Amino acid sequence: MANKVPVLVTGGAGYIGSHAVLALRDAGWPVAVIDNLVTGFRFAVPDDVPFYEGDIANAELLARIFAEQGTRAVMHFAGSVVVPESVESPLKYYGNNTVKSRALIEAIVTAGVPHMIFSSTAATYGIPEVSPVTEDTPKQPINPYGWSKLMTEQMLADTAAAHGLNYCALRYFNVAGADPQARTGQSTAGATHLIKVAVEAALGKRESVGVFGTDYDTPDGTGVRDYIHVSDLAAAHVLALEALIEQPERSLTMNCGYGRGFSVLEVLDAVDRVTNRKINRVLGPRRAGDPDSLVSDPSRIMATLPWQPQYADLDQIVTHALAWERKLDEIRE
Repeated sequence: MANKVPVLVTGGAGYIGSHAVLALRDAGWPVAVIDNLVTGFRFAVPDDVPFYEGDIANAELLARIFAEQGTRAVMHFAGSVVVPESVESPLKYYGNNTVKSRALIEAIVTAGVPHMIFSSTAATYGIPEVSPVTEDTPKQPINPYGWSKLMTEQMLADTAAAHGLNYCALRYFNVAGADPQARTGQSTAGATHLIKVAVEAALGKRESVGVFGTDYDTPDGTGVRDYIHVSDLAAAHVLALEALIEQPERSLTMNCGYGRGFSVLEVLDAVDRVTNRKINRVLGPRRAGDPDSLVSDPSRIMATLPWQPQYADLDQIVTHALAWERKLDEIRE
């Protein structure tokens, strides 16, 4: 069993980062958070977790946090994540995701922090010619978001080769759902995640859900994606950190998904089932750059980590997302 070292979570007030904080804390790891609260929420971080409001490019602040907390590992979630925005504002994404990650990595090396977990993405694969997608599938991003993450993966690989750092890059597929105890969830207004949008529509917060493309080469013509419950994803991060500590000479790159895809219409059907109402669906043309199907091959993570997904059921993912959406109304009142 790995020694439970102090962990700093960047972007720990955001959607996935806040779930990682809970997973670490629930498992008894000492954890602290840095977040600039541009897209994160202070309420998403438990009161008993040390919190630093600030930017990951602030070398002095990072040095102080590492010293105060005795940090021995960093989980890096801070960054911008909206793909269409990355096309409109590429320099914002290369700034937030690549340049600031470089500053963070430099601070980690300077402080001698030995382990880093990086929040990467299936967008590094672009439009893959094969599905399911393995880690060895060619990396051909089609937008600045995917490139900004792939560049950070490359920086980590080169830095690990030159310095005493080992890392794990986890490439997420479609993250969805919320903490089963409704302690945190996807809180961003105007979010673009399908399940988030659909539960908002089911609760009357949106008039309809857009279905972009009905002529894909899939069973029902709509795009197929691999949806992974955010709490299963957070659990994978904790297990990945244990693996880095147990074998410090090894770095890892792994897909995070279930290896099972659902179409847009299947997701909307699930929301209809769970809520017992019918969402208004507006069928429209495809969006540029959307692949027909994007499903992970999770063989490597299953072989490398003792990871057993607990919430790999679409209706359960929707149920947790819905419970959080209702709780958000209470928080915002």
